[in-house]
Amino acid sequence: MVEGGIAKADKTEFTECWRTAWRTPYIMRLALSAGIGGLLFGYDTGVISGALLYIRDDFESVDKKTWLQETIVSMAVAGAIVGAGCGGIINDRFGRKKSILSADFVFFIGAVIMAIAPAPWVIVVGRIFVGFGVGMASMTSPLYISESSPARIRGALVSTNGLLITGGQFLSYLINLAFTKAKGTWRWMLGVAGIPPVVQFVLMLSLPESPRWLYRQNKVDEARAILERIYPADEVDKEMKALASSIEAEKADEAAIGDNMFSKVKGAFTNTVVRRGLYAGITVQVAQQFVGINTVMYYAPTIVQFAGFASNSVALALSLITSGLNVVGTMISMAFVDRYGRRRLLMVSMIATIGFLVALSVVFIEASSHAPKVSAMETAQFGKNSTCPKYLTLSDTSKWSCMSCLKADCGFCANAASEFQPGACLADTKALKSTCHAQHRVFFENGCPSKFGFLAVVLLGLYIIAYAPGMGTVPWIVNSEIYPLRYRGIGGGIAAVSNWSSNLIVSETYLTLTEHLGAGGTFFLFAAISCVGLACIFWFVPETKGLQFEEVEKILEEGYRPDLCGGKKKRKNVDTV
Repeated sequence: MVEGGIAKADKTEFTECWRTAWRTPYIMRLALSAGIGGLLFGYDTGVISGALLYIRDDFESVDKKTWLQETIVSMAVAGAIVGAGCGGIINDRFGRKKSILSADFVFFIGAVIMAIAPAPWVIVVGRIFVGFGVGMASMTSPLYISESSPARIRGALVSTNGLLITGGQFLSYLINLAFTKAKGTWRWMLGVAGIPPVVQFVLMLSLPESPRWLYRQNKVDEARAILERIYPADEVDKEMKALASSIEAEKADEAAIGDNMFSKVKGAFTNTVVRRGLYAGITVQVAQQFVGINTVMYYAPTIVQFAGFASNSVALALSLITSGLNVVGTMISMAFVDRYGRRRLLMVSMIATIGFLVALSVVFIEASSHAPKVSAMETAQFGKNSTCPKYLTLSDTSKWSCMSCLKADCGFCANAASEFQPGACLADTKALKSTCHAQHRVFFENGCPSKFGFLAVVLLGLYIIAYAPGMGTVPWIVNSEIYPLRYRGIGGGIAAVSNWSSNLIVSETYLTLTEHLGAGGTFFLFAAISCVGLACIFWFVPETKGLQFEEVEKILEEGYRPDLCGGKKKRKNVDTV
């Protein structure tokens, strides 16, 4: 998956969550209202993949400039990095509720800007706004849910936020598919994103601030009033005492490590235990992104077109399957992460993901090598002025295929009798595309007709299923368990920034990589990087299942080292990493 995560929650906790929510609906109202932030998060990461197809149709500059497509996609990630950073400051100063309301406002403005954008650069501005809102929501929504939930069902309720992220991605593909025939296509796709923040804004106006934040602001009576609506009457005093004790410990920690960002970061890296925890936390977050998952989330329809499905609507429909599988994989993780452990799930998921990346690479390379040939006769039917300029300069055209044509920035008009027979290589213009369609032919711009196309889509789905239960969700769980209590906030923040930064690198370079390496070569590159990630996970990430925080801290203090048989070795007092 993408950014966000699933909090630790076992089957018993989900059962208790259902019972508690049935007795106290107010708790579920709090969780679902705040969880719309996760829905926004998921919707934004999914909607651009379909909208981009139609943005390219409307703006020739976007269609011709790969870097501009990448920028439209990735600027939301850049905005999210800033939003997440600013979100922490806004959270602490103004409260969780106002942070969510601010994120809704910014997200809505971004959606409106994109929907009415007269030029590509305006879309980029809208994407930055939306990304800023996503970044704030990605950290604030889970925090609000966590601080407003009974401890016994906290993990299950925070899990609803992660589930809404994948649900938002699935919804975005449905919305994309619904507007493929509508006038304005991408404007509706991106504009609809403005509805959920309005709904959340209205809902949050009637909800209270986080009781924990209120208590820290010395608004004890207000905090107690909220807890009385969440807990049974006989538990309120106990929770107030626990809240007071927790905040006192938190303030003591701040006094020990400093209350400014520089002091906290410096303290994290000079502390041996925290530093080793960061090796594990950053490793899983960076590995999560460099398996290439967000190339699928942001460019799924384009990848499907690489596989030989030229129709935008068909590409979107097939992409819907991969998004649905991501939701299924997330549910699998929620069911098994406490049964089989974090490390094992990470390793198995990573190995399977690498296997499917290699398989995808082979399939795309085979599809490229078996691309239909270019026929001089078929090309001549459209006239010399319509022919791909580079094709006209060739002395020997016998070796040219559909892939050669596309690499020359031209289009391939498939044979009318069969897409797999030799076709015409034409200049890539809207007029010639329409002419090709008028002859009941298919015009290919991103990928070539291929008998391997359906296999590529199947492997893409298997790749998602392999990724989602382990690499998709476990990195966030590891980061919630690997740091000592006083450094948990700063450690998780550093790891999250590494995740967003890796996401930005991948999303900003994917199309450029496919231009130079091809789709097959790019997937193989991700597989190679993932092998390095697998080795780092094996070496740096200990198992944290069922361990108390003190036990995890002890493992890191002694120096975690695995052995080749799957066990672990501990080296005392050796700071080798």
